[in-house]
Amino acid sequence: MFRQLQHRFQSMRTLSRLCTGAEAHARASGQAAPGAEHFLLAAIDLPDGSARRALESVGVAPAAVRDAIEQQYRDALRSVGLDATLPQAPALAPPAPGLYRAQPSGQEVMQTLARSRKSQGGPLLGAHVVAAVATMPHGVAARTLRAMGIDADQLVAVAQAQVSTATATATGTAD
Repeated sequence: MFRQLQHRFQSMRTLSRLCTGAEAHARASGQAAPGAEHFLLAAIDLPDGSARRALESVGVAPAAVRDAIEQQYRDALRSVGLDATLPQAPALAPPAPGLYRAQPSGQEVMQTLARSRKSQGGPLLGAHVVAAVATMPHGVAARTLRAMGIDADQLVAVAQAQVSTATATATGTAD
């Protein structure tokens, strides 16, 4: 019982960091609300390190993800005939207090996390976010993973293995 409460509080702290980080990444790129790509970047920043380890396990340097995301935006502009250089967007101020707002892809990440967390023990980890993002077939994050040559199914499997290992350790069931 105590361990479940401990995991719940840890998950709430992680969720707070994740949302705050995703908002910061979105604002830094001049966007008002975070999308799945911003949640992916925020997961990489989480102190548990599981998102970083999952990406490294499939041969991706976590630091390269931000550049790959920016390249997707440049490619999108180029596809509609605009100069491929991204204008330096001014960082936006933090949002006013109220309901949490995210782009539809960011909302999808949060909904996927909520569904998956109901069936799993242990605290919320960055690897949960990586797995959720990797299952998305469309959007900037999905195009980024494909452009980086990442097999989404393999990334999901590696991320879930990170979660299983961490959960076993956290619950004391590791061999």
